[in-house]
Amino acid sequence: MKIVVGLSGGVDSSVAAYLLQQQGHEVIGLFMRNWNDASVTLEDECPWIEDSNDALMVAQKLGIPFQVIDMSDLYKERIVDYMFAEYEKGRTPNPDVLCNREVKFDVFLETALSLGAEKVATGHYARIDSTIDENGNEIFHLLAGKDHNKDQSYFLCQLSQKQLSKALFPIGELTKPEVREIAKQQGLVTADKKDSQGLCFIGKVSLPEFLKQQLEPKEGEIVEIFQDFAPFHQEKPHFESKSEELEFLSSKIQYQKSDGKVIGKHQGAQYYTIGQSKGLGIGGHKESCFIIQRDMENNILFVGESHSFPGLYRKALKIDNSEVHWVREDLRLKNGESMDILARIRYRQPLQKAILYQFEETLFIEFEEPQSAIAEGQFAAWYDGEELLGSGVIS
Repeated sequence: MKIVVGLSGGVDSSVAAYLLQQQGHEVIGLFMRNWNDASVTLEDECPWIEDSNDALMVAQKLGIPFQVIDMSDLYKERIVDYMFAEYEKGRTPNPDVLCNREVKFDVFLETALSLGAEKVATGHYARIDSTIDENGNEIFHLLAGKDHNKDQSYFLCQLSQKQLSKALFPIGELTKPEVREIAKQQGLVTADKKDSQGLCFIGKVSLPEFLKQQLEPKEGEIVEIFQDFAPFHQEKPHFESKSEELEFLSSKIQYQKSDGKVIGKHQGAQYYTIGQSKGLGIGGHKESCFIIQRDMENNILFVGESHSFPGLYRKALKIDNSEVHWVREDLRLKNGESMDILARIRYRQPLQKAILYQFEETLFIEFEEPQSAIAEGQFAAWYDGEELLGSGVIS
């Protein structure tokens, strides 16, 4: 089989290419040059140049064809501009999820197919299985990687059946130490290379500096809300229906400046996210203060002391139907139906027991335990055991 591997210059994709070659496939290495702005990276060198050189050396070592394709304009349009727009609205986007949906398994996939490839492979720690349904259709299952510490199925939560049908994840059955050992045995230059950090298209960045490129600094106030704030101690009201209860449980408390005390200044609410504690410049507290809400209209950050602060937690979240995506379309809930699931709202978060509820306009996730720092714009993903069934953007 002719397979294009997205060689990123890291150890994971390097070993993915080696494994496919060992299986007898015709392997082609493609490096994606993504959008880059050296003015906001924290490294002195230009990361994409180093990565492309490492990818080239791996391809030469394996004796496979290698090309660099420039996708920087596409990244700027589909990922970077989207990030700016989302942060400006006070939402918290996940560029890595978008990168997989919009670039790696869309335009990059189409490029690979145009080269005559049958599949595209990446170095994700995830697995794909398939079964045949009663109508003879092949159903693809997106499964967690065997190395649960590195499982990256969450980043693939927006992929479709069509995209999965063309995807391969050769290292999904391996652990990270096993991948590094294979790379060492084969003398691959990436064997001991550190894992990349930061945003998928730019490397390690100072997020505020990155956002300041388009979002102007604007001084605002930091207001502390205290533990004795009345709404934290109110009894839960009586509800006429489950949807009414879920609407209440998923809604944010709308804080006002008069509800707390001004304790500092910031340079723009759009540079921060719910649950953030670093970079606030707040002193004089026994424990760290965490952002519990951003008032974008009045440019106010509301904070509470301690990671157990009640305003940080919610029992449910909601997703507009237009933002709901089912990897397993055959399991999509109908209006009024519910499903026991496991869910997470961020990468590496342990899976949480929850129930999915589908209503006419909204899908709700009600958790068994209240969850910290649920932020609009994040992706919530839901699972049945190790299989990722679907995802959606939190409203």
